[in-house]
Amino acid sequence: MADPKQGATVAKGHEEAMKMAVSLLKEFGLPEGMLPLEEMVEAGYVKETGYFWIVQKKGTKHLFKMISKQVSYDAEISGYIEKNKAKKMKGVKAKELMLWPPVNEIVVDDPPTGKVHFKSLGGITKTFPVQAFAAGQCWKPNRK
Repeated sequence: MADPKQGATVAKGHEEAMKMAVSLLKEFGLPEGMLPLEEMVEAGYVKETGYFWIVQKKGTKHLFKMISKQVSYDAEISGYIEKNKAKKMKGVKAKELMLWPPVNEIVVDDPPTGKVHFKSLGGITKTFPVQAFAAGQCWKPNRK
């Protein structure tokens, strides 16, 4: 199988990796505060396929206060990004009751309705206001 990272643009170090991640979110119409990551090591993107990945020193958890939703980010996150959508994601989980189902797909309504939908592999879909994930939203880091 071919390496999904082949032909990628790669950013190293926290500052450069964060810039790349935020610019990808902006470019594809996804909320800019959706990946409140710390100590990023690397971010990469393959324009031809839409494959992206992000590596942090260690996993983190964040509480998105506006919606009281805790999200867990593994040390490595990957998936495919396209207009208003990130799919086939790995490394992101959202707390639901006592479970941590993986988030497989994130979709922003087009045309915009102010809603973003998070889908898990089990078919569960949760919808939230886009502004809950806007850049600069208060979140509380909580180390894994």
